[in-house]
Amino acid sequence: MKVLDLQCAHQHVFEGWFGSEDDFHQQLERGLVSCPLCGDQRVEKKLSAPRLNLRAGRDAPGAAHRPEGLTLSNHPAQAELAELQARMLKAMREIMVNTEDVGERFAEQARAMHHGEIERRNIRGQTSAAVALELLEEGVEVMPLPLLPAVKDTLQ
Repeated sequence: MKVLDLQCAHQHVFEGWFGSEDDFHQQLERGLVSCPLCGDQRVEKKLSAPRLNLRAGRDAPGAAHRPEGLTLSNHPAQAELAELQARMLKAMREIMVNTEDVGERFAEQARAMHHGEIERRNIRGQTSAAVALELLEEGVEVMPLPLLPAVKDTLQ
């Protein structure tokens, strides 16, 4: 199993697990590799140090404290970014689970709840930026969020 550090054109860093280097390239060519945050298929492999598991090192005193190779995903700055991305993805998944998708009827439903015409509930949906601003100006509490393709999917 090969664990590769990957990055999309939008600079999102993530790991991919593949059976081999050839497996990675085949999946990339077939359009099966995409960023879990934005869905971008323009993915490139980043440099990383190999992880070495040396049998003698496992039995040695203090072996658990030895570094096993610096990779892009565990480099301090990249690890911080990866943690932030993971927290954002988790929050977006929680929103998906705890809201009803009303699709294009979002503005209509939000206004109706605001005016007491229908029962309040947690909703999500799509509207234009201009309509979202109108809702905010009317006092309707809305929060624009990015649409992340991976929030419903199980990541490897």
